[in-house]
Amino acid sequence: MKEHKIEIPIKVYTYEELSLADRTLVDKAKEMTYQSYAPYSHFSVGAAALLDSGIIVTGSNQENAAYPSGLCAERTTLFYAHAQYPNAAILALAIAARNEAGEFVKSPCAPCGACRQVMLESQSRGGIPMRILLYGTDCIYELACVEDLLPLCFTASDMGV
Repeated sequence: MKEHKIEIPIKVYTYEELSLADRTLVDKAKEMTYQSYAPYSHFSVGAAALLDSGIIVTGSNQENAAYPSGLCAERTTLFYAHAQYPNAAILALAIAARNEAGEFVKSPCAPCGACRQVMLESQSRGGIPMRILLYGTDCIYELACVEDLLPLCFTASDMGV
């Protein structure tokens, strides 16, 4: 038997240490938490994607009483970006969340598995790594690409495509 260890590099920043461009992207994600429709979970998530054209596309989570019918902020943002700008690559995606008390979460909030898979497809579609910024009031995580969020990922090559 062999054992493989997977190590994931994560850069940890304070808000002030971010570049102006990254602060802008994080701020847009934070703003979008106020556009969230979360009457069931009371967990408001916002996302902002920076396209290779410099355009920033935003989205928020949208819940539904029929739970599978809702959609996370990350997927709302990415699907909108690709619908409106089908040939654009996404350079970075920032994600922020507020809890039931309306406060931004202290620790960075990671996306769910479905969102990670959609993020991987979006990155693949763009042909370049998509940086991920996960906002928390205590710190912000930066991951260089989606594979860092989804090691041992499932891609088109796994289907022989």
